Amino acid sequence: MTSVLDLAPVVPVVVLQDVADAVPLARALVAGGLPAIEVTLRTPAALDAIRAIAAEVPDALVGAGTVITPEAVAESVAAGARFLVSPGWSDRLLDAMRASGVPFLPGVSTTSEVVTLLERGVTEMKFFPAEAAGGTAYLKSLAGPLPRARFCPTGGITSASAPSYLALPNVGCVGGTWMLPQDAITTHDWPRVQALAKAAATLRG
Repeated sequence: MTSVLDLAPVVPVVVLQDVADAVPLARALVAGGLPAIEVTLRTPAALDAIRAIAAEVPDALVGAGTVITPEAVAESVAAGARFLVSPGWSDRLLDAMRASGVPFLPGVSTTSEVVTLLERGVTEMKFFPAEAAGGTAYLKSLAGPLPRARFCPTGGITSASAPSYLALPNVGCVGGTWMLPQDAITTHDWPRVQALAKAAATLRG
């Protein structure tokens, strides 16, 4: 099973209000070098957006974010999501994600949550909300005692702060929205999105 953490240094976290924007936005991100795209289940358009990207942008690896119920797991996979991301986890949600057959990143923000997931055989996680939960200093402190855990930090990360996260040995990629300025989406300025994605794709240096 492909690791989401190794596809690209940055996973765009997409919030779509209009399903018509899904395909051109995904094409711009892929053309810029960011093939793993997390569409968050925060809007009524989300599942249809995932469905459209899965059907029309074959080079994209589209996933569902803000997955917080087993029902959302099933709906996301049925729509074509090829990975799942949650802001947190429960036993019921973790069981559903594990049974889905696609890669998943359960969200953590404490050492105890990380240890509990490691006990259950889960080594790849979302660290959320990254900046509010301690940022790079917190993740660096986890690397020593918990070297098996790898993270995709998301929440408050910018193009300026992303390289410091990506330099950590236990960070595979980061999630962010800075390559998705709202005015560019509103005006359908896909070349601008592609240019920002291209810059983000080179952040690991």
